[in-house]
Amino acid sequence: MKPLNRNKCVLGLALSIAVGAALPALAQSTSLPKILFDRGTMTAAPLPDYSYAGYGFGITPIPDDAGTIVEVTAYGAIPDDGYDDSKAVLRALDAANAVEGRVTLRFPKGRTQITEVLRITRSDIVLDGAGEGAGGSELYFPRPLKIIDKSHDYDELREYLVREKKQQVEPEHNIDYLFTEYSWAGGMILVAPEKARPVSYDGNKDVRDDMLANGVAGKQFARVLRVDDAAKLRVGDVVQLQWYSVDGPNSKILKSLYGDTDLPIGSHHWTSPNRPVVAQSTRVTAIHGKRVTLGDPLLHDVRPDQPAVIAAWRHLTNVGIQNLRLQFPEAPSFGHHLEQGYNGIYMTGVFDGWIRNLVIDRSDSGILTDNAASLTIANVTTTGDRRAHYSVHVGAVHNVLVKDLKVENPVIHPLSVNTRSTRSVFLRSEVMRDAIIDQHSGSNHQNLFDQIVMHIDPKQAKGEWAYQLWVGGGAPYWKPGHGLYNTLWNARLVMPDTVPADATVTIASGLEGPGERIVGLHANRGIAISYTPAPYIEATGQALDAVPSLYDWQLARRRR
Repeated sequence: MKPLNRNKCVLGLALSIAVGAALPALAQSTSLPKILFDRGTMTAAPLPDYSYAGYGFGITPIPDDAGTIVEVTAYGAIPDDGYDDSKAVLRALDAANAVEGRVTLRFPKGRTQITEVLRITRSDIVLDGAGEGAGGSELYFPRPLKIIDKSHDYDELREYLVREKKQQVEPEHNIDYLFTEYSWAGGMILVAPEKARPVSYDGNKDVRDDMLANGVAGKQFARVLRVDDAAKLRVGDVVQLQWYSVDGPNSKILKSLYGDTDLPIGSHHWTSPNRPVVAQSTRVTAIHGKRVTLGDPLLHDVRPDQPAVIAAWRHLTNVGIQNLRLQFPEAPSFGHHLEQGYNGIYMTGVFDGWIRNLVIDRSDSGILTDNAASLTIANVTTTGDRRAHYSVHVGAVHNVLVKDLKVENPVIHPLSVNTRSTRSVFLRSEVMRDAIIDQHSGSNHQNLFDQIVMHIDPKQAKGEWAYQLWVGGGAPYWKPGHGLYNTLWNARLVMPDTVPADATVTIASGLEGPGERIVGLHANRGIAISYTPAPYIEATGQALDAVPSLYDWQLARRRR
């Protein structure tokens, strides 16, 4: 897909915005956007069905059956006594692991102090408390992972940082240090299968997962896949579809990822032949001969020149963390990529899991995810005065729904879809300061930022007001910034009174990726969009009252 001419796009948009530059704070409403009903527009600028994101493909409710309840107080934890409760909590966790079937590890009201990593390595377990607010359950982690983590979980990452010379260099601050392994990995609560390898950092260590079937034919955005032999598949199986760059830089999957773009595509897309460039973890819902129906639509075509395999995927299921406050101490922040590991949760290797009703205070990163699928992360608030790296990091995952996130603390990447993230959704998130959208390179595509609220502080230079909303990270070997069909829907920008009421503010990007859709971006000031390369743009400056949430609208259609 050839990108639109950027200059024409911005010029036309600026003309249309100029008419409405003095609109009141609540922008004009719109009818149903053309991208949802006009056949020509839908063909030229298709939208994936994002409503499959979340637990149970967005349809099945999160279970509320607590199963067997194991109280940490029964194993010696005493809240609010000022002493360390780690050993008692670990004894309680051992007891929970010995329970067959669903189990809940229950924390009491008050502060429970923990100086060990809580490792969750089984399915059907919930960590639960009495709530995240006053009178609720607080888990207090006074020491960073840099001190307490004695595992070898991140040795491969450490080797990668050295090999790739990942240095944080800021001469003006006298900083020239190697990145820490906890900048984007690790958590005080670690969820992972035993001896898991959540992310590959060394292609020489890659081993392909056991193949269950070869894909023969399947259409992008459809749910039926024809395979060569379905004998190893069973209805209900959780599997992973894997597309590889079989022809190096000329692989058809790269064109399916990025379209007919002139942007250079980084070498990491094909230099590790045993690492899939796209992975889709899903469930087999029906088998009819060699026709397999999947729980959610195919990310890409499957055909002879763009092959995919169905592989076994090691994972946990029905893991939940809820109703807690995760508290970290006052401690210095050493800067970007130098985080010491005050990380809340690292959830990896999970299918159908959830994190909900949390406050996370003074973290380096609140929630990190990798190699997971069908997660719901809901009603999380990150707070504190320390500058964090991530609030909720969505990385190397599929169908993750982050809804009703509130980011009150300063965060480098407050909303982030990271390497190999697919069809994941930030729904009704609000970033209270320094708001940016991070599309973090590495074949992330088909992700949605839906009905988000971003508090921004534009600056004036040479008489022009501007703000860079999209600030994508990632190394050159993983560029472009994103693949096709990343979408921003009905996002609202809130600007301070220091921006004149009659100003038109340019909302800009860096060099991002192809195929972006920007529909219904509006603000309490007039705006013009400058996004590179040129995206599909509709209804700028207008709140989408007819379809305030694309995720909710698509989900309602599926339910009907």
